[in-house]
Amino acid sequence: MFLTHTAQRDTRLLSILRRELGMSSGLASRLKYCGAYTVNGAPAFTNHIVHPGDEIRVCLDEPEPDYPAEDGALEILFEDEALIALEKPAGLLMHPSHTRNEGTLANFLAGYYRQTGQRCAVHPVSRLDRDTFGVVLLAKNAYVHELMRRQHAEGAIQKTYHAAVFGIPEAPEGLIDAPIARCAGDSLLRELRPEGKPARSRYRVLETRNGCARLELSPLTGRTHQLRLHCRALGCPILGDPQYGTAESLAFSAQHGIAGQQLCAVSLRLVHPITKKTLEIRARTDVLLDFPTPEVV
Repeated sequence: MFLTHTAQRDTRLLSILRRELGMSSGLASRLKYCGAYTVNGAPAFTNHIVHPGDEIRVCLDEPEPDYPAEDGALEILFEDEALIALEKPAGLLMHPSHTRNEGTLANFLAGYYRQTGQRCAVHPVSRLDRDTFGVVLLAKNAYVHELMRRQHAEGAIQKTYHAAVFGIPEAPEGLIDAPIARCAGDSLLRELRPEGKPARSRYRVLETRNGCARLELSPLTGRTHQLRLHCRALGCPILGDPQYGTAESLAFSAQHGIAGQQLCAVSLRLVHPITKKTLEIRARTDVLLDFPTPEVV
């Protein structure tokens, strides 16, 4: 991907990159060592003086990642030169870890980029737990990722989830305000604690059936396992959630053959960082309340 810009004033190239293109000083510095900048077709450094009418070009190509690029099935919901949105299935990790560097969504996406000749990297804009399914959005380079990270910090990215939960909330809609902290002795799990980090989610009941409900959930903050914990705080744990489910919800899930937590990222709404157009991406899957009826022995 290339950025192009026509200078409107006498100034240093770095000033154009920072003030007019919104690039961080750290990224601007990294790119200069890659020979990413040209002015009127000639290589330039960030201290180059540009003049009105000068044509600035920035190459945003990225090196291949340090983990394997693999062939794997990807369901693409949206793609252009800046962003790609995928439908992540349940059971698939987002990215490699120190204990596993293959068989993840990032490995398959790196393989797709290699097959299609795209010099892109994997920069998640949104993340999902292994067993959560639905829409995930990724930037193709560090510059676009920076722009999207700012949108996220400003609360400008609207995320909507659906969850099938055990129980029915007393109110048809409301706000869950319950701080979240790490569990003592376990770096992966979280718990609700008054001294934890602020965490807020909105919910709305979409339908009810057989003592269960399908909820629309909108996280207003982005804590790890936030929606799973907040559903439990509501008294309605997500069906099939092995970490935060109750004995009753897990027994119901087992009885009705529900495998895996019933939480789906159904949509993302954002402003495209390059075109500035509103973009809404919707999943092709959803959670349902049509559970198999258990056999009577």
